[in-house]
Amino acid sequence: MNAPRAPLKSLDQALAELLAQALPLAGTETVSTFDADGRVLAQDLVSALHVPPQDNSSMDGYALRCADVPAAGTVLRVTQRIPAGQHGQPLKIGEAARIFTGAPVPAGADAIVMQEECEVVDEGRVRVNSVPDSGQWIRCAGEDVTRGVVVLARGQRLNPAALGLAAGIGQSQLTVARRLRVALFSTGDELVMPGDVPPEQMPPGAIYNSNRFFLRALLQRLGCEVTDFGIVPDQRAATLSALRGAAHGHDLVLTSGGVSVGEEDHIKPAVEQLGELDLWQISMKPGKPFAYGKIHRTVRPEPVEGLAGASTSSARTDFAHFAGLPGNPVSSYVTFMLLVRPFLLKLQGVTQLEPVRMALPAHFELKRGDKRREFLRVRRNIAGGLDLFPNQSSGVLTSAVWGDGLVDNPAGQTIAKGDAVQFLAFAELMA
Repeated sequence: MNAPRAPLKSLDQALAELLAQALPLAGTETVSTFDADGRVLAQDLVSALHVPPQDNSSMDGYALRCADVPAAGTVLRVTQRIPAGQHGQPLKIGEAARIFTGAPVPAGADAIVMQEECEVVDEGRVRVNSVPDSGQWIRCAGEDVTRGVVVLARGQRLNPAALGLAAGIGQSQLTVARRLRVALFSTGDELVMPGDVPPEQMPPGAIYNSNRFFLRALLQRLGCEVTDFGIVPDQRAATLSALRGAAHGHDLVLTSGGVSVGEEDHIKPAVEQLGELDLWQISMKPGKPFAYGKIHRTVRPEPVEGLAGASTSSARTDFAHFAGLPGNPVSSYVTFMLLVRPFLLKLQGVTQLEPVRMALPAHFELKRGDKRREFLRVRRNIAGGLDLFPNQSSGVLTSAVWGDGLVDNPAGQTIAKGDAVQFLAFAELMA
C-alpha cells in the first residue's frame, strides 16, 4: 500500500527554503563604471568628497547679499563674471556678480536672483526687481553627498542613476560580484526549434520551443552568463548525461519540462540519482511542478607546484544548484520570476529581493477561487484598475504578453468588481 503523499508546500515556505540554500557566491571582478549597469556591488562605496564640493548656483543670474536689496528695483554694481568651473572674488557691500548655473557662489553672497528678475541698467550695473530670500537658488556643498558616507551599499544592484552617482564621486571602476554561470536546457521529444522546421511542415504533436527563448532572455537580464545546451530528448540516459555535463563549470542548471510525474518525465529521478532533490511541487497555480536540488560533481585536486604527482588535497565533492521549471510556458515564466529570480539575485549578493506590491481595484470578477494560491495575468487600464485576461490556462503565453503583471490571489479567494487585490508588475519582477 502506497504511503499517503505529503501536502504540497506553500509558495512562501518553498521560497524561504530556496533562499536558505542561496549563499552568495565567492568571486568579484572590477569593471568600468560604464559597463556596470545591472551588476551587483560587492563592497560599500564611500565618498571621498562632498557633492557638490562647494556652494554653487542653480540658476543663471546674479549672486548678491540680501542686505543690499531691501526693496525691488535696487541697483547694484556688477563687479565680476563667474562661469561654471571658475572661482570668483569675495563680494563687497553693494556689489553683485554675474553668475551661471553650476558656478561656485562667491564669498559674501547669500542668494542668487535669476536673470529673468533682473534688468541690466548699463555696463557695470544691474537692477534687481525682486527682494531675495537668504539661500535662494544656492545648492549647498554636500547637499547631495556628504564626505565619508556610504553612497551605494554592498549588495545593491546598479542602475543607470547609481552609475551616475558613482561617477559623481570619482569612481571610474567598480568592484562587483562575478556573473553567475547558468546552464540552460529544455526536455521534450515534441520540441522543435524555430527555423529548423517551417510551420507548414510541423509534424503532428510537435511544438516550437518558446520557453528556451524567454528563459534565456530573463537570465541575461539578471546578469547571468548563459550556456544553452539545447533540447534533450525524453530518455533517462540522455537526461543524466545532460545534467552531469551541465553541472560542470556552472553555478546553476536550469531546465524546462520533465519535472512532472509522467513516465516520460525523467528530470526528477535523474537529479535524485546525481545528487539530491530538496524541493518538489508547490501549492501554486500556475507552476505546481517546480523542483530544486543539487547535482554533485567531483572536483579533482590540482598538483602542488614543483612536486610531480603530488596534490594539494584529495578529490572533493562540490555541487551545482538545480532548478527545474514546468514545461507549460506560463508556468515556466511565472515560477522563474517568483522563485528563480530571487534565488539568483541572492546568489549574487543582492539584499533587496522582495518585489514591490500594489493594492489596486479589480475591474473583473473571479467567482470561483482555486484551491491553490493563484497568479492571474492582468493589465492596468486607464481608469486605474485591473482587467483580467480571459484565458488563464498555463499554456497561453499570450496572457503574459497582453498583461503587464500578476494578481496574487490567495487560495479559495473569490474576487468581486472593486475589490482591492495584490498586484505585482512584470516590470518590477524583471527589474
